[in-house]
Amino acid sequence: MNLFSFGSQRRQRMNWYSKLLKTLFPCLFLISFVAVLWGNSFIAVNAQTPRQEIRGVWITNNDLNVFKERDKVQDAVTKMRKLNFNTIYPVVWNSGYVMYPSNVAKNLDIQPFVFRGSDGHDILADIINKAHRQNLLVIPWFEFGFMAPPTSELALNKPEWFTQKRNGSQTSVSAAGEVSWLNPFHPEVQNFITNLLLELTNNYDIDGIQFDDHMSLPHEFGYDKYTVALYRQETKKNPPTDPQDPEWVSWRANKITDFMVRLNERVKQVKPKAIFSVSPNYYDFAYKFQLQDWLKWVRSNIVDELIVQVYRDNLDQFNAKISRTEIQEVQQIIPTGVGIMAGLRTKPVSMNQIKSQVRAAQQRGLGVVFFYYESLWNNSSESFSQRLKGFQSLFPYPALRLAIE
Repeated sequence: MNLFSFGSQRRQRMNWYSKLLKTLFPCLFLISFVAVLWGNSFIAVNAQTPRQEIRGVWITNNDLNVFKERDKVQDAVTKMRKLNFNTIYPVVWNSGYVMYPSNVAKNLDIQPFVFRGSDGHDILADIINKAHRQNLLVIPWFEFGFMAPPTSELALNKPEWFTQKRNGSQTSVSAAGEVSWLNPFHPEVQNFITNLLLELTNNYDIDGIQFDDHMSLPHEFGYDKYTVALYRQETKKNPPTDPQDPEWVSWRANKITDFMVRLNERVKQVKPKAIFSVSPNYYDFAYKFQLQDWLKWVRSNIVDELIVQVYRDNLDQFNAKISRTEIQEVQQIIPTGVGIMAGLRTKPVSMNQIKSQVRAAQQRGLGVVFFYYESLWNNSSESFSQRLKGFQSLFPYPALRLAIE
C-alpha cells in the first residue's frame, strides 16, 4: 500500500467518524442532559444520603376514633403509602396511661382504659401489622415522657415518684393542661419507664421508639427530698435557690442524659437495630428550660434520628430555627427532620403554610413529620380534596426507609 492510498483511506475513516459524531451528537447530548437531571434528582431524593429521608406523621389521642377501627386503619396506612410517607409514630404513653395491654401498668393499678379497638383488638398490633404490609415503619411515640396529670392513677398511687418546685408546688401548666412530673432521678421511676419500654420492644414488632420534649424536666423542678439529698451527697452543698443556676442545670441535665444512655443500652439489647428517636424543642430552649441535653445525646451516639419540633406560623422564624448550627451538625450524622404543625382542633393551618415549611425543610436536606394525622385532612377551611392534592405535591416520589429486621 502506498502513502497516497493510506492517506486516502485515513481521510475516508475520519470523514466517516465525523459524520457519525454529527449524527450521534444530539443523542449523546440528550443522554448527558438526562443523566445530569437524574443525578440532581437523585441527590434531592436522598438529601440525607446515605441517611434515609424521614416523611412521617404522629398519631395522637385525637386520632383514636380512626385507629380503633380496623378498616379506618387500613384506609389511613393506604393513604400514607400512596402519598409517599414512610413512617408512622403512634402514641403509646399519654396522660399516665399506656395504649396497649401492659402487665407493667397493671402491676401498678394503672391499667389503661382505651387500649382496645372497637372489636376488642389490640390497636397497636393492628397498626403495626397494616403499616408493615404497606412498607411503612412504625416507631411508637412515648409522648408524655416524665409527665403525668395529677389526677392520674399513677400520680395518686405513687406520689413519692413525683418531684416538686422550690416553693413546694408539684404541678406546671403545659399544652396538655395541669401536669405533674415524675422524678427522672429516682431509681424506681427509671425502672418503671425502662420496664415499659422493654415490654413494648419485646412484645411488638416495632421499628423503634420515640421520645419527645417531655422526656425532660422543667427547670423549676428537682427540689423534692430525694433529689435534694442526692445533690447534697454528690456535691456537699444544697441546691441553688436559682433553678437556672448553670451548675444546678448541668447536674440535673447530666443525670437525665445518664439515664437515657442506660435506657438506650437496654432497648438495644432486645432489638439492636431499633431506632432510638428523639423529638425535642430547639436546643437552647430544651437545655436551659427543660434540662434536655439532646445534643449531648447525639454526640454520645445514643440517638438514631432527630425530629426537632418547630411549630411556627411565621416563615422567617421557622427558617431561623431549622437553620441552627446544631441541626446542621446532627444531620451530618443521623437522619434529621422537622416537626411541622398541620393543624389543631381550634387552630387550622393552611395548605400554603404547610407547603412553604416543607419546601424550606427539603431545601436544607431535612425530613418532615406532621402533627397530627387527623389534622392533615380535617379541622381546615380547605376541602378534603384540596388537602389531599396539596400533600400529593409535597412528595411526588417514594422514599422508602429500611425496615428493622
